[in-house]
Amino acid sequence: MPESEAKTRKTRIDEKLKSPLLNWTIIHNDKVSDYSALTAHAVEEFPTETGPADYALFVEGKLLGIIEAKKISVGAGNVLEQAKRYSRGVPATIGEWREYKVPFLYSTNGELIFYLDVRKKENNSCQLIDFHSPQALLDKFNRDTDKAERWFGERPVHEISRLRPYQVGAIEAIENGICAGKKSMLIAMATGTGKTFTMVSSMYRLLKSGYAKRILFLVDRRALAAQTVTAISAFKTPEGLKLDKDYEVYSQKFKREDLDDESNFDSKVLPEEYLTNPQEKHTFIYVSTIQRMSINLLGKEAVADFEYDVDAEKLDIPINAFDVIIADECHRGYSASETGRWKYVLDYFDAIKIGLTATPATHTLAMFKNKVFSYSTEQAILDGYLVDYDAIKIKSDIHINGAFLKEGEMVGEIDMGTGKELLDALEDEREFSAEEIEQKITSPDSVKKIITAIKKYTDKHKAENKRFPKMLIFAVNDMPFVSHADEVVRTCKEVYGQGDDFVMKITGSPTVDRPLQKIRQFRNRPEPRIVVTVDMLTTGVDIPAIEMVVFMRMVKSRILWVQMLGRGTRLCPEINKEKFTIFDCFDGDLIEYFKNATDFDVTLQKETLPISEIIERIYDNRDREYNINRLIKRLRRIEKNMGAEAREAFLKYIPEGDMKAYADKLKDTIKNNFTETMALLRDKKFQKLLEDYPRPSRVFFRGYDIVDKVETEVMFRVGDGYQKPEDYLKLFEEFVKNNPEHIEAIKVLLTRPAKWNTDVLEELREKLRKSDFSEKDLQRGHELVYKKPLADIISMVKHASNYKVPILTTQERVEKVVARLMEMHHFSEEQMNWLYYIKEHLIENLAISREDFEIMPVFERHGGLTKARQIFGDYFESMIQAINEALAA
Repeated sequence: MPESEAKTRKTRIDEKLKSPLLNWTIIHNDKVSDYSALTAHAVEEFPTETGPADYALFVEGKLLGIIEAKKISVGAGNVLEQAKRYSRGVPATIGEWREYKVPFLYSTNGELIFYLDVRKKENNSCQLIDFHSPQALLDKFNRDTDKAERWFGERPVHEISRLRPYQVGAIEAIENGICAGKKSMLIAMATGTGKTFTMVSSMYRLLKSGYAKRILFLVDRRALAAQTVTAISAFKTPEGLKLDKDYEVYSQKFKREDLDDESNFDSKVLPEEYLTNPQEKHTFIYVSTIQRMSINLLGKEAVADFEYDVDAEKLDIPINAFDVIIADECHRGYSASETGRWKYVLDYFDAIKIGLTATPATHTLAMFKNKVFSYSTEQAILDGYLVDYDAIKIKSDIHINGAFLKEGEMVGEIDMGTGKELLDALEDEREFSAEEIEQKITSPDSVKKIITAIKKYTDKHKAENKRFPKMLIFAVNDMPFVSHADEVVRTCKEVYGQGDDFVMKITGSPTVDRPLQKIRQFRNRPEPRIVVTVDMLTTGVDIPAIEMVVFMRMVKSRILWVQMLGRGTRLCPEINKEKFTIFDCFDGDLIEYFKNATDFDVTLQKETLPISEIIERIYDNRDREYNINRLIKRLRRIEKNMGAEAREAFLKYIPEGDMKAYADKLKDTIKNNFTETMALLRDKKFQKLLEDYPRPSRVFFRGYDIVDKVETEVMFRVGDGYQKPEDYLKLFEEFVKNNPEHIEAIKVLLTRPAKWNTDVLEELREKLRKSDFSEKDLQRGHELVYKKPLADIISMVKHASNYKVPILTTQERVEKVVARLMEMHHFSEEQMNWLYYIKEHLIENLAISREDFEIMPVFERHGGLTKARQIFGDYFESMIQAINEALAA
């Protein structure tokens, strides 16, 4: 029998309102004689000119809210229109906003809650996890956001020293978005352009204006939390105070290895009551990992099997605990599946959400909706805040066309279980495609020739700059016994002949000792000069001195490509870095593929165009805008490499010899004074100086030992080897696709769901376990890769066979099946009770049989099989069959 609206109100809405987290007192309008005496009351059937409102929310005698209720089966979204009507039909007791007299409106069916603050015309309705508490509503009403928004207009952003123009633009975009009523915003800023400093500046203004009292800064790693708190403690406000002295700043406890050696702040742990009982008098910033906040909201099971223990526990936190939430690196998982923990944490709070990323993806935009500001890598290079790069393509015939082995050729056969190599002559010819190179076969000669080709450029760089460039090489893989990364390391040591410490491998392999310490060593010490990795150094690693990035592996992800290139774009004044170089070992195919898919303006040329030729193209109006940008980039390089002698030489041609100022104004001077500007640019003596200006003497810097945080990357055992989560799931995908005819349980799931039962389930679990795919490891892999905790085994098998199949938890799957059953059949109250028992059993077991009713405690204590047959009658057998089939469908 469908649930009535009255039952929905009593069993769902009333229970929410009366919960210890909210503590509303529910009273019928007939029992109220004096509304001004109501302190925290939800008044039922409150009269208005257009009919009774289901609930009217009174706090300290003020009518602050109206709730329109519908039964559970009715969608609640559009019902806000009814709440609006009631808001227009009451006396204006506390204020009037256009035609509305009640500021906070809700509509709900007991499960979904929609909310609108009508005080500002620009506000849109949004969905909430819960209602607001009485104190939260009063605080909202008393908060003067109009005054805060006026403050934004009166206090210019650039009064914060050290802010660059684009950082000012990002902060202004956030504030304009807030004033326009936006609840979710995305800020996209290129790697290396100071996202953290920008957001710390924004947080200061949000607090100082009074718009926000409580700000949550979310990161996905403990070390990033430590870095953020360090940045906050170093921030100096326009008033001359350190930000953490002007406002309270909290975080979690850190270990010494979480912090850089230069970190000298004492982190303060957030008092628990700041989360569980938010007060208007509390004004603070809280830096937290997403894992910690997940536990606070969902419990320990939310981060089961995480890489390290998170010292936290579940808390009762109201939705108004924060006013603003900033999600750092939000492309990395904040928008996982609808029930994922990342999205849940963000959706839980009634707050402004600001996503921060260098590489916005479609799912990121879906989560944060409004991209209010973007600052691309190309623009940052043009403005002089990042360095440009040269692109060199290396053509390897084997990597383009594959390999062909003739009969009688010598090959080494490697035992993948032991690593033992057997030399033998090939008995028949073999052909390998380009995709199989380094996957099934390797060519030491190919690796050596590629490294030798790169050495010509490193030798040239060393001769010109008096230093060997820091170089990062991305290898194909790091598998036991046939590691491409190991082969590249060995070859580099042989070709360069600079000793064992000159080249180093840094990956997540168990063969790499203390990988994070090695990253620190690469950044701060003279050696290693060359580091070989697979994907461990693609993101989150700040090594400004990198001057060469080598792609010996194919890349197909736009986000990964941009992140990899971002390793080289950072400025490094200590070495007068003016550019970096990328090597495309696939004959330029990578650069061509991503040319229109990134925020880099990529042009691959065989040789560098002389500056004089660029100037002539501008003069001749050949693609003028493009060539002006190229010239500005060249002038930026000169400016970064100039010393006093060069400035004096340029004094003859440009004011004060200031190349930066000249480059800044060049576009305008060409536009407004073309003839005079081009006369100078075409002056042969000036052009010669641009090419051969005096360089300052080079200085070498050495870094010394620093203590590092030691972490291990999650790896999965497959036989005698180890795999990363993505690779582990790839192997599982291949296993599922290759075994439907050999493993009956897989065949049942994919093609014959009517055969699904407890025996088939047990067979599936056993076969997977024996093939090194335990259910626990698979769940952990799906959580790490797809951000989906506790995926059920049916979903995992089906998704491996077809990516379009959604990944569900056991509870989600069972609830869908039971809900479908209830739609198809009318059940008595006693049958509904037994359906609840069946649901409990299925959440634990994912299949059911007649025998279960005799032996499982959840059934046995209620009468077992005999009672179940009696309750369901003739429908019992077909119901069991229908449930099993629906579970596997």
